Amino acid sequence: MSEARGPDPTRRSERSRKAILSAAMELMTESGYAKTSIEAIAARAGVGKQTIYRWWPSKAAVIFDALLDLTEGQQGFGLLETGDLKEDLKHALRATAEELADPKFDVSFRALAIEIQYDPKLAGHWREKMLGPALEATKERLRSAQRSGEIDDELDLDVAVEMLYGPLYHRWLLQTAPVTTQHADAVVDLAMRAMSR
Repeated sequence: MSEARGPDPTRRSERSRKAILSAAMELMTESGYAKTSIEAIAARAGVGKQTIYRWWPSKAAVIFDALLDLTEGQQGFGLLETGDLKEDLKHALRATAEELADPKFDVSFRALAIEIQYDPKLAGHWREKMLGPALEATKERLRSAQRSGEIDDELDLDVAVEMLYGPLYHRWLLQTAPVTTQHADAVVDLAMRAMSR
């Protein structure tokens, strides 16, 4: 006869974590960043405040992980490599433009963009988990294009990825104009002229 098993604390913890992240995103959508509190997240998730503070040091850290959880699997960080660099870059930048323009992400992204100015640890997580992998994947695609002779082999790839993504983030952050896939395409067209041999 097998021994009776008690509840699995790992499963219970994962359920609580998911409930907290879900509650954080719901509250952000309903009330905005300023009105979302750890207390409100805990109440919505059905957990104690101490459970949240055991896993996250701040509200911003909870929101960051909620965003990361929401975007996970939506798009890989590897870029397409179809043999047509321009189309591969357009595919990547269109996806970025669509994400920045999505109301589901906009409020959270903007709140975190402010928080990372004052929280070096959160800024490090942002670079490591969100921005960094996308930029590195783009650089890897550009390296491949350099090897095949599509673009200048002396191109500074750090500057190149900033030239590609910078205009989208500039529009989004300063709200100078809507972030659109058409704008993303125009950025790629211009960048390709600058990067060509």
